[in-house]
This record gives sequence, C-alpha cells and structure tokens, in this order.
Amino acid sequence: MTEDDLTDEISDIEDRIERLAEIAERCRKYILASKIAIGSGAALLLITILGLFGLGQTAALGSIALVLGGIVSLGSNISTLRQTDDAIGAAEARRSALIGSIDLRVVADTPMKLV
Repeated sequence: MTEDDLTDEISDIEDRIERLAEIAERCRKYILASKIAIGSGAALLLITILGLFGLGQTAALGSIALVLGGIVSLGSNISTLRQTDDAIGAAEARRSALIGSIDLRVVADTPMKLV
C-alpha cells in the first residue's frame, strides 16, 4: 500500500470516527430525555395515586406509558451507545496502526523567521 493510499484510508477512518461521535452524542441526549421521561412519569403516577391534583385514570395510564416508554428508549439508546463506543475504539485502533505503519521522516530543526 502506498503512502497516499494510507493517507486516504486514515482520512476515511477519521470521517467515520466523526460520524460515530455524532451518533454517540445523539444517544447521550436521548438517554437524558429517557431518564427525564421516567422521572416525570413516576412523579405523575405518584401524584395521581395520592390524588393531590384530582387527576384521573387517564393521567395514571399516561404516566405508566411515559415510564414504560422511557425505560424502552433508555435501554435501546444505552445499547446503541455501547456499540458505537466499541466501533469508535476499533476505528481509532485501526487509525493508530495505519499511522504507525507510515515511514515518518524527522524534519530538521530550522530557525523560524519572524515576519
């Protein structure tokens, strides 16, 4: 493999890492939203059970749906985040191996001219 091919492959890997990082960030946002949904649903269910604001059965069913939906979303996004983090790690390892295989040259120290 030529050095240009290695450079192109490294560039492709860096693009992939960047896309995966965006996916991971999006998963983290959904995880936070899921936790908020679970907490809100649980609080609403407690309020409904205690009858504090005169909320009826519809509020109780809605709060249960909110908790269950939050749990499902949380589990799904945690799983996706783990897979994405593993893919990022593998891509970074491949990038490091490719960079290590390039015959790097030492650039001689030259005095810098101030403009």
